[in-house]
Amino acid sequence: MTQSQDTAISEFIERLGMVTQADGLSRIAGRILGFLIIHGGPFSFSELAQRLQVSRGSISTNTRLLETIGVIERVSMPGDRQDYFQIRNKPYDELLRGSILRLRKAREVVLTAEKDIPDSLDAAHMRLKELREFYEMLIVNTEAIVGKESTQS
Repeated sequence: MTQSQDTAISEFIERLGMVTQADGLSRIAGRILGFLIIHGGPFSFSELAQRLQVSRGSISTNTRLLETIGVIERVSMPGDRQDYFQIRNKPYDELLRGSILRLRKAREVVLTAEKDIPDSLDAAHMRLKELREFYEMLIVNTEAIVGKESTQS
């Protein structure tokens, strides 16, 4: 691999870390994800810590998070007691399913507010209605994307 290819890979991993941090996850989680997107896996805790130059504790915390949201999976190797991690097959479907759940929760918050806020606050009800419709549109469109991904498998 050339120096410019190595640089491109390193930049991708770092930038994905920053993107995930902006989305509310940790930068390390994004860096692990970026590394596994490029290299696939499986990689042990030790390998991930060494390659990403972070502590094993950070790797442990963030691999659990990435497992929970469904983008990586823990695997074992015959004769080895260590855990290994790799990118899941079709991990982005899981991300979208998680987004749908969060959007539904947000819509429920708005629905509750629409019921509980006094009817005399007309302008507030108008804005709540717009927000509910926005969430509903996002839910429908995101579900459609997940449905398309499932049929293309």
